[in-house]
Amino acid sequence: MSRFTTIFGVLFVLLGLVAYFATGQESITALIPAFFGVVFVVLGLVMRDESKIKHAGHAAAVLALLALIGSARGIPGAISVAQGGEVERPEAAVSQAIMALLSVIFLVGAIKSFVDARKAREAQS
Repeated sequence: MSRFTTIFGVLFVLLGLVAYFATGQESITALIPAFFGVVFVVLGLVMRDESKIKHAGHAAAVLALLALIGSARGIPGAISVAQGGEVERPEAAVSQAIMALLSVIFLVGAIKSFVDARKAREAQS
């Protein structure tokens, strides 16, 4: 889970940087995915300590849920852009939709990891 979280953190950082430069460096809010990504990377590093993996994993899942909630509003705009429509800030809509997608993928992976860990603990008992 540590590597998985770190990889997603890097993806979030890259998304934020691409969005920031794609918008002409006009808005610091384009870096929001990068800020989330830095926290994911830190949590991924914390998970390397076996005694902290459970708490850091749950914190990463909550962070992904917050990222999903905050970015889901960009999905309709990104769909509109993909269909050739126009939205006020297309780069923001696409960035938010990608952030939402990454968050969903992370949450699915985290939940699977939690379930697998529980099964492994029960098998040991």
